[in-house]
Amino acid sequence: MFKVGLRVLAAALATAFAPSQAADGISGDVVKIGVLGDMSGMYSSGFSGPGAVAAVKMAVEDFGGSVLGKKIEVIFSDHQNKVDIASATARQWFDTADVDMITDLTNSSVALAVQKLAEDKGRITIATGPGAIDLTGKACTKYGVHYGYNTYALATGTASAIMKEGGDSWFILAADYAFGHALERDTSRVVTGMGGTVKKSLRVPLNTADYSSYLLQAQASGAKIIGLANGGTDTVNAIKQAHEFGIVAAGQRLAGMLILLSDVKSIGVDIAKDLHYTDGWYWDMDDASRNWKKRYLEFSRNAAPTAPHAAIYSATMAYLRAVREAGTDRADAVRAKLGAMKIDDFYAKGGAIRADGMLIHDMYLLKVKADGESEWDLSERVATIPGEQAYISPQASECAALK
Repeated sequence: MFKVGLRVLAAALATAFAPSQAADGISGDVVKIGVLGDMSGMYSSGFSGPGAVAAVKMAVEDFGGSVLGKKIEVIFSDHQNKVDIASATARQWFDTADVDMITDLTNSSVALAVQKLAEDKGRITIATGPGAIDLTGKACTKYGVHYGYNTYALATGTASAIMKEGGDSWFILAADYAFGHALERDTSRVVTGMGGTVKKSLRVPLNTADYSSYLLQAQASGAKIIGLANGGTDTVNAIKQAHEFGIVAAGQRLAGMLILLSDVKSIGVDIAKDLHYTDGWYWDMDDASRNWKKRYLEFSRNAAPTAPHAAIYSATMAYLRAVREAGTDRADAVRAKLGAMKIDDFYAKGGAIRADGMLIHDMYLLKVKADGESEWDLSERVATIPGEQAYISPQASECAALK
């Protein structure tokens, strides 16, 4: 009688714990990563595109192709910089394709929408392409990670450096969507906080080809600095057209608040030389970065070795490590591991992911040079900005998770 009772109790316990034990494994017998980005538009060369997909696939290969004995699969899609397309794709990936984590998410409006959807679905997002600080501020989520840079750090680096050199009056041209608004706000914060003035800000429609009317207003303002709170081809077009109008030659200075190595190449060093910008990584910083860049160029068939491409590789490796250490791909367990680990690789030295989802790591002030010795030897590091200085403090953050 007693033995029968023990057997019944054991069976009951096994039944009670079976669901949680199953949940602790790998869902669907595969770890699936979705790269949702701009595959053909204005952000496709340096932030996102085939180069970002290549970086994720390279990380998966370097990790060994499997985790916890299960295959790692990578899928990708073009959101076309449209929130509705991105949201529909992400929903389908979560509901029917069993995607465990979505990364890239270049375009802040897209990232904000998908990050919220992912929270509702209990899935991880690791945004490497967008810049809006709101992703880890007032719109922070339980499972959202922002990995690489944000508007606060960009403004802290570039605007501070220019202000110290006497550039104390600004006219800002901002891309008219979430990212541009955030970068405009953070740039203004730094300028006014250091005693400067913002004479005026204009918001420019995304993907504008003709900047002439905006640049002429900035020129007429007499501001010492024309700040470009935009990115991708918007930044490239604005700088090239400012050069054509002779704005810099006449004495005003341009401040590209978000510039990538691929942008410098598109602009040309003859126009961009001596331009200062802030970034989260540069390929020529040390041997580890140079080695990664060399292999990445071979693996990606010469995609731009930009900071967002390096970041998405690093983020993929960190995610897979977290899955392995958690023993599951469940979002709660993986997010906990991501928050507990050090991100110490060629990309982020001694980095850590805070409770708000922000990766804290050093940022770098770079300057375009005119005498590079190779195709991508276009900039040099001027200064290192420690992570605790580059990013907003926990006390100042609007994220409820830090309160």
